[in-house]
Amino acid sequence: MDKPIVFIEGQLRECYGRAVYSHKTHEKCADILLTRLSRIKLLQIVLSAVTTGSFLTSILGSGKEAAVVGVIVSTALLVLNAYTKNYDLGELAQKHKQAANDIWLIREQYLSLLTDLAAEVKTKEEIQAERDRLVVALHGVYAGSPSTTYTAYSKAQEALKHNEDMTFSDAEIDAFLPNELRRGS
Repeated sequence: MDKPIVFIEGQLRECYGRAVYSHKTHEKCADILLTRLSRIKLLQIVLSAVTTGSFLTSILGSGKEAAVVGVIVSTALLVLNAYTKNYDLGELAQKHKQAANDIWLIREQYLSLLTDLAAEVKTKEEIQAERDRLVVALHGVYAGSPSTTYTAYSKAQEALKHNEDMTFSDAEIDAFLPNELRRGS
């Protein structure tokens, strides 16, 4: 392989690696937000039930303590409702899911380009043109997607490095393929 192709391959490998991490990080952001949304919804139900119970108890004559509890809990519920009104976790999670889906496609195109490079089925100029197109496409996705968080990146890193997301043994792949395409049997 001549030296300029080695440089292009190095750049493509870096871009592929970044796309893998970005994809997984956006997936983790969506998961975190959906978990948070689910917990908030459950908390809203619990707070509503406690508020209603406190006020009913107060009305039925159990005293001032129940009314005080009702006021405190309903205030907490009001704050929580105001938070969810101004910060739509479901919509934000959906944007992260869409970014992950868009990055997934570009990630797979980088992988195909690396395969084409190794198989020597494209010219250097074709590879450069495809690389430049992918950079622009990835920029478009990044420009329209929400920012990720350190927590999501850490979870993505854990999934990719330690849980081996994105890696499969030949036996695992063979299980999905018809007999004619299997390597192991």
